[in-house]
Amino acid sequence: MSEKKYKSFKEFYPYYLAEHSNTTCRTLHFIGTFIVFIFLGLSVYLQNANYLWGMPLAGYGFAWVGHAFFEKNKPATFTYPFYSLASDFVMFFDLLRGKEKFIPLNK
Repeated sequence: MSEKKYKSFKEFYPYYLAEHSNTTCRTLHFIGTFIVFIFLGLSVYLQNANYLWGMPLAGYGFAWVGHAFFEKNKPATFTYPFYSLASDFVMFFDLLRGKEKFIPLNK
C-alpha cells in the first residue's frame, strides 16, 4: 500500500475543498448530509434504529452522484475515508454558516 500524502486533517481539508469545486457537487453533498441528520433525528425521536440505515445511503448516494456526474472525479472517501467523512461534516457546517460558498470562488 502506498504512503498517504496527507498526515493531518488540517492538511487534507483544503484538498477536499478543491475536490468539491463544482457547485452542483457541493449542493448534493449538503443535501445528502442534511438528510443524514434527518435520519439520525428520526431514529432518536421514533426510537427506531432502522432509520440509521438511511444515513450512509443518503450521505454517500448524493455525494457519489455529485462526483460521478458533475465533479467528474473519484471521491476522496476511497483514499481517505476518515478525513473525508469528517470533511463532509465540516463543509456542511461551513456552508451552513457562510464560511464556504456553494459557488466556489475559484470557479
